Amino acid sequence: MSAGTIVDARKNIRYCKTCCTLTDAEECPICRNPARNHRMIMVVENTRDLAAYEKTGKYDGVYHVLHGAISPMLGIGPADIRLKELIKRLEGDVDEVIIATNSSLEGETTAMYISKLIKPTGIRVSRIASGVPVGGDLEYIDEVTLLRALEGRVEL
Repeated sequence: MSAGTIVDARKNIRYCKTCCTLTDAEECPICRNPARNHRMIMVVENTRDLAAYEKTGKYDGVYHVLHGAISPMLGIGPADIRLKELIKRLEGDVDEVIIATNSSLEGETTAMYISKLIKPTGIRVSRIASGVPVGGDLEYIDEVTLLRALEGRVEL
């Protein structure tokens, strides 16, 4: 890779004007795609999380990338992540916001904050399920994870 390539990337890479992911155009390919469900927005902490969901090939909505999570311990508040942009998007035609932040303390704090912001608008807010990983041994899993698995159970 030459220095010119790095300079070009630095010049051309920007945030998508809609979802805030990294792209080389004004709008990323996902936001530009008319086949995607633009009424369903999945909120993720970073671009790697978006890529992980895209790999499944099962989600047809669009995303919103926060570029972080609320962490009072690290001095990261709601103004330090891309929440203003998310709230602006909710002025459009949105049916559901899926919160797909990590199951860490910061991810949970961020999820609760977003939920409290959106609930009054009447837009449906959901949280990705979490629980026992495939191949996980129940005796080694913490209580919170076990409780989540129990609460998020599905009928067989």
